[in-house]
Amino acid sequence: MLDIEDRFVPEARRLMVDSIRAAGGNEVFFVGQVNADGLIAEVRVAARGNEGAVPLVRQALAESDVLIHNHPSGNLTPSDADLDVAGRVSADGLGFYIVDNAVENVYAVIEPIATRECRALDIPYVRGLLDEGGPLAAQFASFERRDGQIALTDAIARAFNESGVGVFEAGTGVGKSFAYLVPAMLWAAQNEERVVISTGTINLQQQLIEKDIPAAQKTVGIPVKTVLVKGRQNYVCLRRLGDALADARASRDFFEDETAELEKIAEWANKTADGSRSDLGFMPAEGVWSRVCSESDACMGMRCSYRESCFIMRVRKDAASASLLVVNHHLLFADLEARMAGAGYDDSAVLPPFHRVVFDEAHGIEDAATSFFSEYFTRYKLLKQLAILYRVRRGSISGHLILLERMSESPGAAQNAIAEIASVKELYTELEEVALSLLADSFTWRLSPKTSAGAVRLLGIVAEFRAKIAKLAGFLRDVFDGIADEDQDAPAVWESKFVLKRLENIGSLCLSFVEWSERPDSVFWIEKNRLAARNPRGGDEPVWFPRFVQTPLQIAPMMREAVFEPFKTVVCTSATLRIANRFDYWLNRAGVSFVEAERVRTGVFESPFPYEKNVLFSVPNDAPLPDDPAYQPWVETAVVKLLRASAGHALVLFTSYELLRSCCEIARSELSGAGITVLRQGEDDRTRLLETFRSDESSVLFATDSFWEGVDAPGDALLHVIIAKLPFRVPSDPVHAARSEAIDSRGGNAFMELSLPEAIVRFRQGFGRLMRRQSDYGAVTVLDRRILAKRYGSLFLESIPKTARCMESLATIEGRVERFLYD
Repeated sequence: MLDIEDRFVPEARRLMVDSIRAAGGNEVFFVGQVNADGLIAEVRVAARGNEGAVPLVRQALAESDVLIHNHPSGNLTPSDADLDVAGRVSADGLGFYIVDNAVENVYAVIEPIATRECRALDIPYVRGLLDEGGPLAAQFASFERRDGQIALTDAIARAFNESGVGVFEAGTGVGKSFAYLVPAMLWAAQNEERVVISTGTINLQQQLIEKDIPAAQKTVGIPVKTVLVKGRQNYVCLRRLGDALADARASRDFFEDETAELEKIAEWANKTADGSRSDLGFMPAEGVWSRVCSESDACMGMRCSYRESCFIMRVRKDAASASLLVVNHHLLFADLEARMAGAGYDDSAVLPPFHRVVFDEAHGIEDAATSFFSEYFTRYKLLKQLAILYRVRRGSISGHLILLERMSESPGAAQNAIAEIASVKELYTELEEVALSLLADSFTWRLSPKTSAGAVRLLGIVAEFRAKIAKLAGFLRDVFDGIADEDQDAPAVWESKFVLKRLENIGSLCLSFVEWSERPDSVFWIEKNRLAARNPRGGDEPVWFPRFVQTPLQIAPMMREAVFEPFKTVVCTSATLRIANRFDYWLNRAGVSFVEAERVRTGVFESPFPYEKNVLFSVPNDAPLPDDPAYQPWVETAVVKLLRASAGHALVLFTSYELLRSCCEIARSELSGAGITVLRQGEDDRTRLLETFRSDESSVLFATDSFWEGVDAPGDALLHVIIAKLPFRVPSDPVHAARSEAIDSRGGNAFMELSLPEAIVRFRQGFGRLMRRQSDYGAVTVLDRRILAKRYGSLFLESIPKTARCMESLATIEGRVERFLYD
């Protein structure tokens, strides 16, 4: 026993005595804070229990230094439950005390770790690292001081020092990677506090890991362990690989080429250093990889017989000892989802615990969060799970239920499940037919008050389908209940239980569809997708299938709760965050507008590139408007003329595949004798397509969607960016339509608050494909005259750098482009 006066100030003791008395002498759970003298000076009640137990409230731990509870018996010896809790909270540096009801005696099970004050960054020192005569300059013979980079570094360092939220737009060429890497590394090193860097694209991750981080390490002169963390589905699971290979060999379940791929993956798995798909020397079929990759809900953890050689275990161990983690937005959101679901912010979830994060390519946060937090199911998601349980192929029967039937003592349960699987498949086929009839010639359909009357049959079948899944789930539970306890951890049992969980998730999504009107914070919609494989019935007719989706209406509240409130420092940077010199749109959509104003700092750091001298921006003033029937044939002709003017070397960006295809076909025909290679998105893998585009400098690339950003082709490979139409999202997009209706319903203007800002951000991204380095030059030509004819067009012009401009006829622009590039 220790003297109570050595642990508590008198006021804290009195409060505890009064609280225990008020609880009838039962157990009370307190959280306490330690003052500068090492005494518990502040306590508050977190929970009350009975004579023998009290619940632990994890949410109360965030602002505490020590957990305290009383033993009414007066015996302060910790129970096994006490020791278990004490061991878990000690990992977070928390202490654990037991007192008697009179708070006269205390037993310190775990001493709290003294809170260490964070050491602020020395901002003049940080600036100097990137200035002339500094260590960064010493690495590059052609070093030039970048005022914008140094100013941005200053702002980011202050965000770390002040535990603030920094929203910084940094133009191309500012050098924002070094501007956040150097402060992040110094902070992590001197405060022993992990920092996470989250990016939107693989390209940026590769640039950071292969180029920028090694140079930043040399700049700070301090070893800072950095780990690139990829989603677990990028890694092979040795247990699943072994099961799939054994299954294929035993049952001849796979086609020969698929079995051969499994054999090649197994051979590679014995030699690979990290087990990552990117290390694999070939691209396996998606269906094969999905059978063998690691999946969080199918992971057996410490129960797995392969745990000693598990690639995921190695990655997690490596990440746990790292000071800087590089992830993508999707993986970060997976981590945040786990933390919001109960993992908390002081324990490991998908990532080790961290409290400071940098979002690069932050303009894409809303789209990334919308994508991640959307839930969906398709026939392939369903059939994949059912096939794990039971499948018949080439006359051969396989699946876990075959083994589980032998293991289970529940008579008939496995056969009931097998029969119900057939029934589930049959009903889902009917559900697909009804969904496709609703879609008709459209590619999307949204469930709303306007469409609900026509969805009665669909929702009826969805409800029936959910009941079928529930019935199948009941049969599967019967199977599991009949399996002996010592066999419950067998791989087939373990994975089948997670199949059950996934099937029930599909059932829950079905329920949400049925109850759509009670869930106004979600958008319920169906998307028509084309089967990539050959028509199984023969012929050339495409096969379509529906995807049922539930999407959050807004992500701003989620971002506030998951990111901006719990994390101490959040830095968001991109080249395109503003609309006409204002951050309001991005702040509102991303949730920063919910944050206390005194925590938020914004800043603009202009590109040092010579846009006025090196870029010609043109809009033909004789172009038909996009709603004119003459617009498409005019564009088809204009694109060819402009490509001739620049002799290729062009990226042509579209907002629709239809216009892309027609323009591309005509360009190929017209330019076939000009020595200009015409490339089209979708005709090859994105990476190979871009490699061809960069290496064949006179080539032209016709693209849409993701190619508006992330394309980096410096030098002569890209001299001309042609934008066919201003990138407004199509009004029929179900999520966009729902968000627009929500804005209009509160009296707002959906066009000005959503459609226009979205289009301007995408437009700025497309414009930014041209200038990737100081010496680059070229032309950007926009074939959409609304930028001149509509009042909102000025907002597009105000959102890009000042350039040379030509707002004349197409014929005049052709000549100006050719002279600008080649005279």
